[in-house]
Amino acid sequence: MERNYIMKMVCETACSKEAEIRQAAFECLVSIASTYYEVLEHYIQTLFELTSNAVKGDEESVSLQAIEFWSSICDEEIDRQEYDSPASGDSSPPHSSFIEKALPHLVQMLLETLLKQEEDQDHDDDVWNISMAGGTCLGLVARTVGDHVVPLVMPFVEKNISSPDWRCREAATYAFGSILEGPTIDKLAPMVAAGLEFLLNATKDQNNHVRDTTAWTLSRIFEFLHSPDSGFSVISPENLPRIVSVLLESIKDVPNVAEKVCGAIYNLAQGYEDSGASSSLLSPYLTEIITHLLAAAERTDGAESKLRGAAYETLNEVVRCSNLSEASSIIAHLLPAIMKKLAETMDLPIISTDDREKQAEVQASLCGVLQVIIQKLSGREDTKPIIMQSADDIMRLFLRVFGCHSSSVHEEAMLAIGALAYATGAEFVKYMPELFKYLQMGLQNFEEYQVCSITVGVLGDICRALDEKILPFCDQIMGLLIQNLQSGALHRSVKPPIFSCFGDIALAIGAHFERYVAPAVQIMQGAAQVCAQMDTLDEELMDYANQLRRSIFEAYSGILQGFKDTKAELMMPYAQHLLQFVELVSKDPLRSVPCGLKI
Repeated sequence: MERNYIMKMVCETACSKEAEIRQAAFECLVSIASTYYEVLEHYIQTLFELTSNAVKGDEESVSLQAIEFWSSICDEEIDRQEYDSPASGDSSPPHSSFIEKALPHLVQMLLETLLKQEEDQDHDDDVWNISMAGGTCLGLVARTVGDHVVPLVMPFVEKNISSPDWRCREAATYAFGSILEGPTIDKLAPMVAAGLEFLLNATKDQNNHVRDTTAWTLSRIFEFLHSPDSGFSVISPENLPRIVSVLLESIKDVPNVAEKVCGAIYNLAQGYEDSGASSSLLSPYLTEIITHLLAAAERTDGAESKLRGAAYETLNEVVRCSNLSEASSIIAHLLPAIMKKLAETMDLPIISTDDREKQAEVQASLCGVLQVIIQKLSGREDTKPIIMQSADDIMRLFLRVFGCHSSSVHEEAMLAIGALAYATGAEFVKYMPELFKYLQMGLQNFEEYQVCSITVGVLGDICRALDEKILPFCDQIMGLLIQNLQSGALHRSVKPPIFSCFGDIALAIGAHFERYVAPAVQIMQGAAQVCAQMDTLDEELMDYANQLRRSIFEAYSGILQGFKDTKAELMMPYAQHLLQFVELVSKDPLRSVPCGLKI
């Protein structure tokens, strides 16, 4: 049989005398694992022996591919388990449970890899070694088999967690953190509750690698076992003060550790989001947490290990998840502080490319913080005036940021402007004359198409805020949007949002959309025909087709609603095509569920 011959040749090649050839053979096996999973049953014992020998004794490049083989098997089985779930509604593909069958031997092999750390692995974002690959694979194994992995890993953890050898302590901590996603809360909760204080103490370990992995493990605990809204959290009113104290002390550590601590604070805050309680346990600590995050972001070594970006992202999450009734004054005081920091970036001395990149990074982060503050404070009538009073100054800052001509900052500033438009409503019109040239620049930025896509989305926000007051700008806006749809140079991912934007414009200006309806619908009809001709065997293409269909329906929905009270008859010439489109989509088994629901 050809298959047997091919597998025989690949397996023999995996034993070649040349390391590069062995590596290539295992790369083939990785591809086979994901592409031909159904036929591996006959070969799996041989493959385990090959991969096990490679992991234990071959060169690192070969060992990494051998571990990747089992990671690919895990990925495949996780996907198949999702098909098996009642919610998927799909018929389940064959599932051979390779991971479960090999579990004791596979886990033992992976645990041994965790002891093969490199001295400087925590300082280089590009490092990928056997230890890291083994831990990643162990995490996938935990997701695949759930509770069954715990009794196989915990003896290793208990044996090594207090070892005088830092490699053993780090490996034990890494193993513990790796199995926190997959097993049930009932299985994990007792051991996490028992080990939490030990981990908090380990943030003071003399070894940097151990502290780094400890902070990462705490972050994982807060991510998967801290959800008051669902009725369970390893964090209580009794241990929270200790946890916060440890995290705020550890955020002063070296950058790679501090970056992981930011992740822990991020997940800690996220756990209190939507808890349903009138009060948040985290509220008393907000001022101190925010102060420490800002200090971390401003460290002179903040560029290392991406600490600066992590600190600002965590600050955003802390603000977003805060209890506004308790935190409104704290966030209100944060607003001018962030505005001041953004203003100061305009005057930074720019001598080198590095200076320019740092300025862009900080400006993008600060615009992101302002966006979250605007959204938070404008969400309630009693705090919305805080934003209204500062809106002019905020907008002036954003316009100055645009003058720095950085695409990453352009994106963040544009998103923040969308939030400001939502907050200020019709009053936002006063900013349009000066802002409009930057909207045009964004819509014409085909090369950095993410900027173009975000600009289209923000344009929709502005339309919803201004309603008919957007009308003076619509001729130019519609002209640019239609040009974009007709252009082959624009990345296709931007085109669905443009159709959705048609709907936003039509809803905003109502009957005035009459002058645009013919060219808009003509392009929508053309796009609908393109969807019908797409290759149904190409999954990525079908995902795009569904995005396109959904956005076309959103455009039709906005146009119909905009015309319904005054000029409904304008859509009569297009009714037959619209109904045919609805029928075509409704009969397509590959359509996404929301398609057509708005019509």
